[in-house]
Amino acid sequence: MIALSLSLSLFCYRRCDCFSAAWGPSYSAVSQPPNPSRMGSFNEGKLRFCIDRGGTFTDVYAEIPGRTDGQVLKLLSVDPSNYDDAPVEGIRRILEEFTGETIPRSSKIPTDKIEWIRMGTTVATNALLERKGERIALCVTQGFRDLLQIGNQARPSIFDLTVSKPSNLYEEVIEVDERIELVHDKEENQGSFAPLIKGISGEIVRVVKPLNEEALKPLLEGLLEKGISCLAVVLMHSYTYPQHETAVERLAVSLGFRHVSLSSALTPMVRAVPRGLTASVDAYLTPVIKEYLSGFISKFDEGLGKLNVLFMQSDGGLAPESRFSGHKAVLSGPAGGVVGYSQTLFNLETQKPLIGFDMGGTSTDVSRYAGSYEQVLETQIAGSIIQAPQLDINTVAAGGGSKLKFQFGAFRVGPESVGAHPGPVCYRKGGELAVTDANLILGFVIPDYFPSIFGPKEDQPLDIMATREEFEKLAREINSYRKSQDPSAKDMIVEEIALGFVNVANETMCRPIRQLTEMKGHETRNHALACFGGAGPQHACSIARSLGMKEVLVHRFCGILSAYGMGLADVVEEAQEPYSAVYGPESVLEAYRREIILLKQVIQKLQEQGFREENITAETYLNLRYEGTDTAIMVKRRTAEDGSACDYAVEFVNLFQQEYGFKLQNRNILICDVRVRGIGVTNILKPLALELVSGTPKVEDNYKVYFGNGWQDTPLFKLENLGYGHVLPGPSIIMNGNSTVIVEPNCRAIITKYGNIKIEVESAINTMKVAEKVADVVQLSIFNHRFMGIAEQMGRTLQRTSISTNIKERLDFSCALFGPDGGLVANAPHVPVHLGAMSSTVRWQFNYWGDNLNEGDVLVANHPCAGGSHLPDITVITPVFDKGRLVFFVASRGHHAEIGGITPGSMPPFSKSIWEEGAAIKAFKLVEKGIFQEEGIMKLLQFPNSGEVEHKIPGTRKIQDNLSDLRAQVAANQRGISLIKELIEQYGLDTVQAYMTYVQLNAEEAVREMLKSVAATVSSQSSELGYGNSVTIEEEDYMDDGSIIHLILTIDSDKGEAIFDFNGTSPEVYGNWNAPEAVTAAAVIYCLRCLVDVDIPLNQGCLAPVKIHIPAGSFLSPSDKAAVVGGNVLTSQRITDVVLTAFQACACSQGCMNNLTFGDDSFGYYETIGGGSGAGPTWDGTSGVQCHMTNTRMTDPEIFEQRYPVLLHKFGLRENSGGTGLHRGGDGLVREIEFRRPVVVSILSERRVHAPRGLKGGKDGARGANFLVTKDKRRVYLGGKNTVEVQAGEILQVLTPGGGGWGFPL
Repeated sequence: MIALSLSLSLFCYRRCDCFSAAWGPSYSAVSQPPNPSRMGSFNEGKLRFCIDRGGTFTDVYAEIPGRTDGQVLKLLSVDPSNYDDAPVEGIRRILEEFTGETIPRSSKIPTDKIEWIRMGTTVATNALLERKGERIALCVTQGFRDLLQIGNQARPSIFDLTVSKPSNLYEEVIEVDERIELVHDKEENQGSFAPLIKGISGEIVRVVKPLNEEALKPLLEGLLEKGISCLAVVLMHSYTYPQHETAVERLAVSLGFRHVSLSSALTPMVRAVPRGLTASVDAYLTPVIKEYLSGFISKFDEGLGKLNVLFMQSDGGLAPESRFSGHKAVLSGPAGGVVGYSQTLFNLETQKPLIGFDMGGTSTDVSRYAGSYEQVLETQIAGSIIQAPQLDINTVAAGGGSKLKFQFGAFRVGPESVGAHPGPVCYRKGGELAVTDANLILGFVIPDYFPSIFGPKEDQPLDIMATREEFEKLAREINSYRKSQDPSAKDMIVEEIALGFVNVANETMCRPIRQLTEMKGHETRNHALACFGGAGPQHACSIARSLGMKEVLVHRFCGILSAYGMGLADVVEEAQEPYSAVYGPESVLEAYRREIILLKQVIQKLQEQGFREENITAETYLNLRYEGTDTAIMVKRRTAEDGSACDYAVEFVNLFQQEYGFKLQNRNILICDVRVRGIGVTNILKPLALELVSGTPKVEDNYKVYFGNGWQDTPLFKLENLGYGHVLPGPSIIMNGNSTVIVEPNCRAIITKYGNIKIEVESAINTMKVAEKVADVVQLSIFNHRFMGIAEQMGRTLQRTSISTNIKERLDFSCALFGPDGGLVANAPHVPVHLGAMSSTVRWQFNYWGDNLNEGDVLVANHPCAGGSHLPDITVITPVFDKGRLVFFVASRGHHAEIGGITPGSMPPFSKSIWEEGAAIKAFKLVEKGIFQEEGIMKLLQFPNSGEVEHKIPGTRKIQDNLSDLRAQVAANQRGISLIKELIEQYGLDTVQAYMTYVQLNAEEAVREMLKSVAATVSSQSSELGYGNSVTIEEEDYMDDGSIIHLILTIDSDKGEAIFDFNGTSPEVYGNWNAPEAVTAAAVIYCLRCLVDVDIPLNQGCLAPVKIHIPAGSFLSPSDKAAVVGGNVLTSQRITDVVLTAFQACACSQGCMNNLTFGDDSFGYYETIGGGSGAGPTWDGTSGVQCHMTNTRMTDPEIFEQRYPVLLHKFGLRENSGGTGLHRGGDGLVREIEFRRPVVVSILSERRVHAPRGLKGGKDGARGANFLVTKDKRRVYLGGKNTVEVQAGEILQVLTPGGGGWGFPL
């Protein structure tokens, strides 16, 4: 038996020394491989190939027998006029050169000279992105046909009115008549007579409905008749009881299906949605991959008989063709790059943890390595969630091909790309300006060293003249705008503009790097930047300086590092199974027993591939989480110095504290899964050091390069002519093959003993001053990114350090940065109903406290009259001082699951006064002069005062959770303060405050232009609405009780200003759907941001051209005693519908959040249910999605049934509930929940009386409805708002509204 090892050695280098002498040192094998015929040392006279088949280029890296150098080849991945397949062509060309024999393209490649081939491919990724996979069907448990389409309900972009979601991968869905039920404690002898079975996870299940194969057979046959022969299967709770899925597979294969992907086999983990999406991806991609691999292998004369081919998986491990499947292939290429930089730089060139920076044409991949591969078990790629071990690689839509634009007075880079065709302007194909063009203007790209492959005959160099002409056109536009803002403004020259765009692009790429490190508790500045990819080395110095890094490492194979990494990787086999238990002595023994079984499985698979035991290592993991949370961490077993195994729980607590900043005391740790990763170590290499050289490095040429202080004569060196010890002061250019390395001024490059480039970066020196009356158009964009990045990092800190499900998992929070006047500077867009609303709170507190604010104070409030939304949303505000002067504010708002009031969960359907809804805080110093006022806040939360002696208000039922989340909010604010102080240190206080104002003016201009455009459009459509320079539109809608929201919208078409006058709105209601004024402001700012349709910063400037008039005493401006809990979640949606209808932007969406709570004395549960979005002039509405003012997530059905006493009978689309029209409204949802023990259920909903309206002739969406099916089978209508005590076996049915249609049907 192989012992469970600590982990892979950090020095697992495999031989890949196939570079020419110009490419540097070779690597020699230091251990014998498991099987010389399969994985062996260098066989005499045979070649080894490492290949990365990318989307644009294919890189081939070949070891040449008898040479210390090798060969590098770069080909177009698709070039049908010359060859069928780039990897095969690359191998053919190198073999021809090596053997001196001609190998015709029509003949097969001889394999007698090939030892092995290792390849990464984007075939799967491209098929997923382009939706060109196999035709597949989805097989699901009855009642869940729409499960994967609904997903978690969240919409991808909260400001996108079209609610664009990726298309489904499957064409057809069949529902299986079967059902597995989890049996909770004390339920074993209740109800059903079906036998109890112990599932794989250890959970007890009951087969309520056995699989009906007779009913399934004709459904499968029907799919075959339609030409669909690939199937993805996901059945409820198959992670622990897979028997029904395997039965489906047997039947499908017997009928003739070519490929069946079982969710239980691919990823046996609880959560049906990601497991099902993974199965869909696998079924969709695996046949495509198998077809490609079959075609590839068929090009060789021996096929797989003697050809040893391994393929890179998303987890950084290699797999043979037979085990290479779709769901593990989507990061095949990028994974090679991570392996490449991590295994050649860490601990050899630096002791610092590394940030991998791989900049390509359309996107940039960012990763981290600190001694072991950082993996995630779930990621989203091309809109599809994949649940499988994969390297943690973050992608940002910024690369060499990112478009350059000047909009609303600011530089913008991407996210759109010019693509490879037509490409940038300099490609001579009529393209648009891109980052590559800017680099060409600046001299960062040297045409003399760039292939001449452009023009009609593909023999011309890059076109710098055409690029300069386009920049000159743009310069005229930019300078004209600047003169309109400030007649004394100095014109910007082309080079300044190009450098400005590059700086904006760099900041765009810095944001994901900060997020990748900071969100896991690591300081970005403590890392080294490992740069590779074609364009990355041109930007590396600037990016490192912006991030505070002192060190950049550019691998000598930076242009082909993904291919090179294929030769450094190990063969990996994984096995995993669910195990549900509380961590303790007995469960640890059981987990160990399972580890041994899984270990045997992976060892056997590796031995079948030719590995001996001494060349196999293994890693074992337990997936652990705290009870009551959804945050699981895959914990690797570690070995102590004395050889004993460390306690998983101790390691989990340490990892949890590192990542989230705190420990949970007196909380059980739960085991979720057992995982074993077997590694077949291939050829371990020892890097050979270069000899130290003396003498001056040879200057090949001199070029002029434009840096921040103008053109500078810059020497150019070739890496092949440099040696260990050469030092190149900046500015310098180093040509590394086809890659250009820019060493900026105040940096210096050192050639290391392994032939790589190390660049030492000096700290940024602030040279920027606020000299002009208007914002610098470049710095405006950069500060937009920096301010928004600060708000985002505050949010990540809050998410990391909070304890409640609402904040940590449902993401019901927002963080923001404010100027010294309380004006919103940046609001990370988490929950729309919070947008802009916090500014009211900050300003109220500022006015209330006045001069009584001191350094070290932190304020807390949630009262509606103090700018709050509803009581569960608690806002924590920190004023920040500089030399005794108040300079800005930061604030965070989070939804607390419990704040007191008459019902658990603090969302009572029938509250009539605010005191019934919980603790209401107008003003309190949560922290005073640095001291946390725990006693005071506990008193406010536990013993709230109604102000009326006869009312005794129940206080919070979860005070410790409240305190934990409040501390998390304080920590989030402190993180924001630290980041802003870093910004002030870099630029100076005056500059930072100036740009706090400038970004608001920039947003104001964008909204003004939008309002002018809307006014012109409305005037052209109806002369009756226009009068002089203004347009007036009147609109209204009704709440279900008949209350009216009336809006008179007046737009000044000359000034771009608008008045939102809500005169005519109904008075305060004797109910809880009164909405504080801050909610109306949030709805208006949300609508304006949606209508602008440009990625402008969300700040106070959006409301600057807007006046909002709300009549006092109306239910949009209620008294301070009014109940408001429903205003935030119901009325906000109706305000949004009224505003968007007035603008004629889209039909009404479902207009509700469908708030459902249930529980008893031992637990509570809260969710909001999506519905249909409204159709628009060019789009259909989207079905089953969160609309407008919310975007919180839905609990997965299996988690729902695992943790609560419920059985989910149905969760699907409510067919034909969307309004008809030229464009249909989206359908609502149907949710049927059976309760398995007595609980109290509350529903707080709208649009049960007045339907979501269509627009321009489109029909209304269907109204929602709520029913209770009692034990005696009566179906009782509950109305829109109700509380009911349900009995075991009773079923709640929630039918959510559909969206309105647009336009008369054709």
